[in-house]
Amino acid sequence: MKPSGCPYALNMITTFYGFSIMPLSRRHYLWAMCGFSLFVFGQHKAGKSKRMYSGAEDINKIQYSDDVWRSMLDHDAYQILRKGHTEPRHSSALTNEWRAGKYYCKGCDLVLFDASMKFDSLSGWPSFNRHIIGHLQTYTDLSAVPPQRAYRCVRCGGHHGHLIMDGPLPTGERWCSNGAALRFVPS
Repeated sequence: MKPSGCPYALNMITTFYGFSIMPLSRRHYLWAMCGFSLFVFGQHKAGKSKRMYSGAEDINKIQYSDDVWRSMLDHDAYQILRKGHTEPRHSSALTNEWRAGKYYCKGCDLVLFDASMKFDSLSGWPSFNRHIIGHLQTYTDLSAVPPQRAYRCVRCGGHHGHLIMDGPLPTGERWCSNGAALRFVPS
């Protein structure tokens, strides 16, 4: 027997997980979905008002076919730089790298960060409070809900991580990077 009120799938889910909610009428269900959609849209628009970084115009861009990228990069670097994946927390040796040096993009060897810009965010990923100006470009990552601000290398367009506004002063920025997409060169 098909229950009335809220859509059948939602009633099945609530019954399967063993909790009971008051059945929603179709009107309440539609209002809830409209509210959720407005929330997601509002989060997306709020991200648009934040400072966006664009790359320097004088950097020569490189473009390769997917097969060339696959042969140039190891599996993890390819998945992060070209497919936008994220490495597991605490999986990178660069998270605990504190020597002086520079961090380069593994896809094109463009310097992105200096070791003096790094800080311990306790997040499990290498984090920086600044970047080399003009070498990174921010964009809105629509694959997450709510959408997030992500950043990529200007030269090769490889995804490196997300820009989160919970870093130290004065910028408040945390450039949360995937260590598998970076190459560290000590000075």
